[in-house]
Amino acid sequence: MSLLERERALLVVVDVQDGFRPYDSFAGVAESCAKLVQAARLLSLPTIVSEQYPKGLGHTAPEVGITDEPRIEKTVFSAARADGFELAGRDQAIVCGIEAHVCVSQTAHDLLSKGVEVHIPADAVASRHRLDYERALERLQRAGAVVSTVEAALFELLERAGTPEFKAVQKLIL
Repeated sequence: MSLLERERALLVVVDVQDGFRPYDSFAGVAESCAKLVQAARLLSLPTIVSEQYPKGLGHTAPEVGITDEPRIEKTVFSAARADGFELAGRDQAIVCGIEAHVCVSQTAHDLLSKGVEVHIPADAVASRHRLDYERALERLQRAGAVVSTVEAALFELLERAGTPEFKAVQKLIL
């Protein structure tokens, strides 16, 4: 595994939908995902947004800040198996969203099996139950995913301070 690189990375936002709003950790995860979405825009990273059965679970929560990013509607749990999912020539993926032990996990495992280096910011994923969240991250790490944080991922993508991108992204995390 290596550090994230702008030229190699894409962002995958998995199912941060209104139907999951009752989860205790929803607001924090939505905020963390929003930081990643904004940073991806600033750093020109491709972004894919999946929505699990939006007729029942609603659409991506507005606070995530999705605008022009492509949305993929799905009923399969893995976003990587959904029609329209494309890696855009990237071999690193930052995967965030809900639920860590279902759709996030299956997406990450599918990407790992395709040779993609997967990074999971632990503060940008959630499950309804803490045990599911903890076991999902443990399992993903054992499978080869890098489990870190939003801030760690952003600083890896930035590489250095003093650039216009650094100053813009710094405002997102301070």
